[in-house]
Amino acid sequence: MQDPDQLATLVAWGAFALAFAFGLVASRSHFCTMGAVSDAINIGDWSRMRMWLLAIAVAMIGANALVLAGWVDLSKSLYTGERFTWLSHIVGGLLFGIGMTLASGCGSRNLIRLGGGNLKSLVVLLFLGITAYMTMKGLLALARVKVLDPISMHFAGGQDLPHLIASAGGLHLTAARVICVSVVSIAIAAYLFADAGFRRNREYLVSGVLIGAIVAGGWYVTGKLGYLAEDPNTLTEAYLGTNTKRPESFTYVGPVGYTLELLLLWTDTSLKITFGIAAVAGLFAGSLVHALVSKGFRWEGFTTVADLRNHMVGGALMGFGGVAALGCSIGQGITGLSTLSMGSILTFFSIVAGCAGTMKWLFWKMQREAA
Repeated sequence: MQDPDQLATLVAWGAFALAFAFGLVASRSHFCTMGAVSDAINIGDWSRMRMWLLAIAVAMIGANALVLAGWVDLSKSLYTGERFTWLSHIVGGLLFGIGMTLASGCGSRNLIRLGGGNLKSLVVLLFLGITAYMTMKGLLALARVKVLDPISMHFAGGQDLPHLIASAGGLHLTAARVICVSVVSIAIAAYLFADAGFRRNREYLVSGVLIGAIVAGGWYVTGKLGYLAEDPNTLTEAYLGTNTKRPESFTYVGPVGYTLELLLLWTDTSLKITFGIAAVAGLFAGSLVHALVSKGFRWEGFTTVADLRNHMVGGALMGFGGVAALGCSIGQGITGLSTLSMGSILTFFSIVAGCAGTMKWLFWKMQREAA
């Protein structure tokens, strides 16, 4: 029988390696979910949005291929449960979108910017991590548990599209999964490659494919390598090396909170380096290496109190919103969407709406102050 401790260590190292690659790719290609929305809203350039959608499509195909191969069970993840907490997804997604605009990027982007020497991102991550932990286990958890989460719907079998289609159409789940993935991926591909400029942009094409494959790789690491059919300690199946004790892939809100917890309570031997914590370290390390090798490392700090305030508020909003919505623009916007979860779809559009609305408001405010 495999040693659970060794498997947990393997999961952590797998997360670090994949996240390191993520940091390199995202730094080189300027992959940024807030930037994708900003480019589309402000200058009408949808190239980075297309890169984001390509990553989603590749992650979706990869994750569901793992399911069809019998290697990963996405029904055990946080995203596909029978309980659809729609209000949490809407409110959390909107708050996250507002927060990432005020903070100049989502959690993953701020880790990448920190690797490049941006001290603003350190402030954002501290506020994000503290607020995320408070929303998971502290004072703010009361609002999440008592106000948002009780407003929900129930879907027998699961809230992901394959289960819903199989139930509604009387199809076998495997057939429904193949149909759903095929239709969605073809629709995304048709939109992406209708644009000649995007077809010619090799860097965005390669980066979108790699980021999607990295997310699918995360599912493999936790759902296959970290899976133990019978844990000798509990005599039940176990997913080792994850904070949720479920199969996971990349997300960057809860893990930042768990990273702070580990650093603050380092001598507590019950705390371990998990997939999420290793993913935080790997993303930072990858971006740092890229910044040093490309000679792009630059120290940067705040120049005004207003800028500091916006980043503090933005980090806090992302911490609460990301936990309430069960993920961020990566955790729900790629990882969650790879499961075809209704909650992830709703969160994705809520994040984009919150981000776009805040950008419009900031632009209006800037014009008004200049008048």
